[in-house]
Amino acid sequence: MSALKILVIPGSLRTGSLNVRLAAAAAYQFVQAGAEITRISLADFPLPIYDGDLQSKSGVPKNAVNLKRMIGAHHGVLIVTPEYNSSVPPLVKNTIDWVTRVQDGEESRGQVFRERAFAIAAASESRLGGTRSLAALRLILTSCHATVIPNQLALSHASEAYDDMDRLKHPADIEALNALVRQLIDVSQRMM
Repeated sequence: MSALKILVIPGSLRTGSLNVRLAAAAAYQFVQAGAEITRISLADFPLPIYDGDLQSKSGVPKNAVNLKRMIGAHHGVLIVTPEYNSSVPPLVKNTIDWVTRVQDGEESRGQVFRERAFAIAAASESRLGGTRSLAALRLILTSCHATVIPNQLALSHASEAYDDMDRLKHPADIEALNALVRQLIDVSQRMM
């Protein structure tokens, strides 16, 4: 059996982002659990704001195709999203909107979402830890017919949640992350 491959996508480009730090902590835990990890930055896949007229005129941007293929090369995906105005940031939504438009060969549109497991997490300074963005992201992904695991992580008071090595330091946060990691690995293996 080939090694389980997990793609970790932070939904923030901001320097010092709490969500990028959470993505790094999660990637470390996946490696500890025996998975092969690829952690990307959406800065490497810049996309215009989704516009159906633009798609009709110019087709799907190459970066959307490349990102869709990157997702397709992995068995599971973790998206770590900030919360903007009680929802997902435009970067995350726009990325999903473009990737759902990619059709390679005989694939149906959005097929890449239906063939692998997704996990979601958020880090926030608020006491809610980004739970509203997670609810919105779960709705978006399930509308794309993605399998989104039940476990999720909403990391509250996130600037105080990391140790000097950027790993989570509070036992409850560590256990929540470990539960998410284990469940994404289990579901991804079943879907292989």
